[in-house]
Amino acid sequence: MTKKQTAGMSFFERYLTVWVLLCMVFGVLLSVLYPGFTEFLQSLTYAEISIPIAILIWLMIYPMMMKVNFKSVKRISEDRKGIYLTWVINWLIKPFTMYGISYFFFYFVFSAFISPDLAREYVAGAVILGAAPCTAMVFVWSHLTKGDPAYTVVQVATNDLIVLLLYTPIVALLLGVSGIEVPFDTLILSIVLFVVVPLVGGLLTRQHIVKQKGETYFEEAFLAKFKNTTTIGLLLTLILIFMFQGETILENYSHIALIAVPLILQTFFIFFLAYYIAKKLNLTHDIAAPAGMIGASNFFELSVAVAISLFGVTSPVALAVTVGIIVEVPVMLMLVKIANATRHWFSA
Repeated sequence: MTKKQTAGMSFFERYLTVWVLLCMVFGVLLSVLYPGFTEFLQSLTYAEISIPIAILIWLMIYPMMMKVNFKSVKRISEDRKGIYLTWVINWLIKPFTMYGISYFFFYFVFSAFISPDLAREYVAGAVILGAAPCTAMVFVWSHLTKGDPAYTVVQVATNDLIVLLLYTPIVALLLGVSGIEVPFDTLILSIVLFVVVPLVGGLLTRQHIVKQKGETYFEEAFLAKFKNTTTIGLLLTLILIFMFQGETILENYSHIALIAVPLILQTFFIFFLAYYIAKKLNLTHDIAAPAGMIGASNFFELSVAVAISLFGVTSPVALAVTVGIIVEVPVMLMLVKIANATRHWFSA
């Protein structure tokens, strides 16, 4: 990264990799040193959604939502290629490549370490995870890559609607299981919490400040007050994730490493595929980067709820989904750095 690129970055953003590693270690240590407090925070859930993490996610994405200007919606209606790209990647490619990559590794590459029965359950967890495109954290990755806020909202919102129609039949097809029930309370609550509420709040804040002090003040002074909010919220979220998963990490570290391999490869593959196609479609970077991030990341709340309802909280399927939660944030931050470093690949 050049001096010019780092000059406009905050202290936290410049050394984000260091903070992420420290937060991961700190989270696991807290789970060991304060198990009672960890269990208490874990118990604060509703419809499989962690309330503390939901609050932090809202804190992360609220600054981005304030940047959404509905004047930009006209641009979206004029160029829908970025929308169509996310649909194709998320629903015609991603679930099937996740199945193929996880099947190959669990049944063949790791066959000496994983029994066929266990392989079948790990594949199921990978599919349940990979068939649900991300809702909340995409706004964070978009913010960190300077994505178009209005376009990202539409990309996420349209994919959330498709989840209602295609998630169940795709998972049923790939796993050969019937009777799958999508936990609609988790799905709808996630959409309301992570899209609707922060979007409305951000728009109302924007309108109020612009009306009181003008557009220039809002863009140059008011938004600057929230410069580190997203990054700090991300680090606190990471501490909670590793705090909640500390016991799982320490007890299953060998299989976590095996499960992580195909999940990480899938994440990189989907991102670069979407990113490459976006370049060929001549999309601008502020649309291309979020398009790649949406496909690469996953809808954790929905995946966890489905895995637990179908196979149980202690099942290998749930473990595979949990590994997805553990590895995604560090991997996505790597992709954020790659996206920012390759901005020059795209036209202005």
